Amino acid sequence: MPRRQPKRNRTQPVLLRSATGRVESGPQGGEDFIVRQIPGARATKTYRCPSCDHEIRPGVAHVVAWPADSIGGAEDRRHWHTGCWAGRQTRGLTRRWS
Repeated sequence: MPRRQPKRNRTQPVLLRSATGRVESGPQGGEDFIVRQIPGARATKTYRCPSCDHEIRPGVAHVVAWPADSIGGAEDRRHWHTGCWAGRQTRGLTRRWS
């Protein structure tokens, strides 16, 4: 009979999650945002990334982020290129969130 290996106690950082996505710090760093990954197969519209001001075409995987502290609706959500969201702390916003 093969030996059973003991379970390892792996301590991983706790990532806050909401029912719809994960919580991360926003572009300015002080505000929390709920972030959700959108796979390319579910990306059906064209959006404009607020960081680089380029279009996110249908079929391109990307990230949707909205402020965690507001209930908000579709008008508060912003669609970002995955790389632009990853570099949000070092880049400024090109477009105003109006």
